[in-house]
Amino acid sequence: AEAAIHQIPIEQIHLHEVGALDSIIDIVGAVFALEWFHADRISSSPLNVGGGMVNSAHGHFPVPAPATVKLLVGAPVYSSGIQSELVTPTGALLVTSYATSFGPVPAMTVTSVGYGAGDRDLPNTPNVLRVLVGESTDQPHTERIVVLECEIDDMNPQIFGLVMERLYTAGALEVYFSSVQMKKNRPGTLLTVLARPEQRQEMTAIVFRETTTIGVRHHEVTRERLDREIVAVGTPLGTVRVKVARLGGTIVNFAPEFEDCVRIASERGVPLKDVQAAATKAYLDLPSD
Repeated sequence: AEAAIHQIPIEQIHLHEVGALDSIIDIVGAVFALEWFHADRISSSPLNVGGGMVNSAHGHFPVPAPATVKLLVGAPVYSSGIQSELVTPTGALLVTSYATSFGPVPAMTVTSVGYGAGDRDLPNTPNVLRVLVGESTDQPHTERIVVLECEIDDMNPQIFGLVMERLYTAGALEVYFSSVQMKKNRPGTLLTVLARPEQRQEMTAIVFRETTTIGVRHHEVTRERLDREIVAVGTPLGTVRVKVARLGGTIVNFAPEFEDCVRIASERGVPLKDVQAAATKAYLDLPSD
């Protein structure tokens, strides 16, 4: 990664932080533990990379550092707004080398739990890494979610797109519109938002601010969903993420991420269906797990 960033031969690279004793211990210890467990699958949550700036032997860099970004290609990342480096090149290397998928905790029976804590204090966030070891189950995930609804018949339809965008940005699980026939025979739109129970007030506030409705209904429901994971596959056109759904340990569905395919099709000037076909072939060609 360093050689690619600096565009020089790998033999000329001098590793500063990565060559330090603590980094070497991190790598050797993590690799030993991962090999010791003989895990059939290793899944990671999306990586919170942090933000701000960091000082290194090469100067003042934005977070994540260039080498870290290079190592994280194909992995899902986000930033919670913490102004600190939360993923180092060492961590990025370990996760992207061993994780076979990224997403929520897969359906499993937990057999053991491990914790590792750092000495840096982070605002409102524990500086803790947790590892769960378990055996996969054949049951889909069950969770409680809240459903928010309202009918709208007096708003410019151009606004609905922005409403959806802002709800998704705030963390909504699903947002969709349905055509309804309202009182006085007026055609209207039913806005439905699915969110986590703790997000109800925030989502309701967004609906009130961004639409013309004066009332929002809500109720909690139980949702069952399959174990989902993201697998990055390489194609001749570029790297595409593939969403894979499992029932227990059995794959029941998969699909290339539409946004990745659209981006590559636009960059390469090729038909979208060609990118989707290449991603599908690349995934089917992967060794079975």
